[in-house]
Amino acid sequence: MAIEAGASAIGLVSPMPSGPGPISNEKAAEIAAQVPPGIDSFLLTPLQTVDELVEQNRLVKARTLQLVDELPPGAHAELRRAMPGVKLVQVIHVTGPESLDEAVKVAPDVDAILLDSGNPSLEVKELGGTGRRHDWAISRQIREAVDVPIWLAGGLNPDNAREAIETVRPFALDLCSGIRSGEGYDLDQEKLNRFMAAVSLA
Repeated sequence: MAIEAGASAIGLVSPMPSGPGPISNEKAAEIAAQVPPGIDSFLLTPLQTVDELVEQNRLVKARTLQLVDELPPGAHAELRRAMPGVKLVQVIHVTGPESLDEAVKVAPDVDAILLDSGNPSLEVKELGGTGRRHDWAISRQIREAVDVPIWLAGGLNPDNAREAIETVRPFALDLCSGIRSGEGYDLDQEKLNRFMAAVSLA
């Protein structure tokens, strides 16, 4: 559904401490193998060690790792050596002005930064899928301060997509809960269509 609607990337949410929509690594591998050329496959992963990340993507074979938690110093360079050709997107959870410094520090080590609304400092970490919007003014400051593409996430939906693009001017939008419905948390065709229409108008 997402690809037919015009999505340029598919997110595969691996097991997380909290939040909706996780699937097993085996299921993620099955989907990644079917993603056609020209569409990116993002593996959303909370793992923080190089060995674990390499092992996970050896199974999934995603084209991009979306690192939803902070990595130790030097880990991004190690990942590049271990997985040449796999792109690295670091998530920064925009909790306040300090997020700008965090983004500027990590930008030289990654292919892109994704700005989300989680809270990694909680006892049970929130690493995405919150449905919350953060301060887009800070997101715009980050976009203006770094030289890598910025993806914007966090509380996006068909009704605010255009505002998000006009306010932050990101490279792309990333969303999950804003286009899902029902107890099964299924992708909603009507919401998806409205979202893509809003993006095309922005």
